[in-house]
Amino acid sequence: MVRHATWAIGIVLCLCQAASAEPLVYEGASGPGVGKHIVFLAGDHEYRSEETLPALARILAKRYGYKCTVLFTVDPNTGEIDPAADNMPGTKTLDSADLAVIFLRFKNLPADQMQPIVDYLERGGPVVGLRTATHAFKIPKDSPFARFDFQYPGDDYSRGFGRQVLGESWSGHYGKNHVMSTRLDPVPSAKSHPILRGVERPWVQAGGYWTEPMEDSVVLAMAQPLESMKPTASPAPDKSPCPGAWVRTYSGKDGTKGRVFTTTYGASEDILDEDFRRMLVNATLWAIGDEASITPNMNVDFVGEYHPVTFRFGGHRRGVKPADIKEFDSPIYDPESPVVVPPRKKRK
Repeated sequence: MVRHATWAIGIVLCLCQAASAEPLVYEGASGPGVGKHIVFLAGDHEYRSEETLPALARILAKRYGYKCTVLFTVDPNTGEIDPAADNMPGTKTLDSADLAVIFLRFKNLPADQMQPIVDYLERGGPVVGLRTATHAFKIPKDSPFARFDFQYPGDDYSRGFGRQVLGESWSGHYGKNHVMSTRLDPVPSAKSHPILRGVERPWVQAGGYWTEPMEDSVVLAMAQPLESMKPTASPAPDKSPCPGAWVRTYSGKDGTKGRVFTTTYGASEDILDEDFRRMLVNATLWAIGDEASITPNMNVDFVGEYHPVTFRFGGHRRGVKPADIKEFDSPIYDPESPVVVPPRKKRK
């Protein structure tokens, strides 16, 4: 009898784990995106991509009709969202994707999870890259995927996915987080670009990254670090602006050109700014080829409650599974979900 009970419990646990591994999908019903599929990849250690990306996915699905699949890095034992995990079930959904929105940091995924990402890039699928996507992968030199590493030294794919696809790899901080916020000033010569329709002067709470995008990039906005965490703050006196948002194309294996939008911002608190959120929504429509549908007054309001936590290493909400936010009106996330911030390690 005990043996049967144990067997039954095992079956239930397996079923629960299988359910928790199901990708999160928001189905759009009407709008320019009907019939098109966007796949979001969330998994960074600090900037709360697990909050930013489902919030954007809901806007694009509910307001513009796209099918939006959101993938998270999860604990393989519990199915709970774990931004630091090197485990992202469901990347095979990229096979049917019309656009990939990538917000990863230092990932080294198992081969069966990494290969669909490689296949997508090799077919020249369009990409939107946020913040740490410039250093999305940190992969050992003996891996068959080593060329995607953010520091890859080979001339065949210099500085990896970040440089070769997004146009820039990790080049260092340029403005201190939680001390210096950033203003994004649209470049006058790019003001007519569809991504900047209705965009005036985005303000983001994340500090800057230094960037020198590849020469074939078209810079849309310059990032100006500010003296404080107020949008009206003066520019930091020792920091000139550098590119903070740009577009380019890259080539797939057969020469197919894929559109790319990159911004070095996108933290969960950054998208509280309507101007910046509008830029991201516009960029998504442009990258997927729907720029004709972009208008200056598009609705970019959040769908459902949005409760971002202050971004920091290890500061994600604990005990959350993708299924917890499967409904359009499920809060992102339950504000009662605990946030455990680990103590900073003392430098030796």
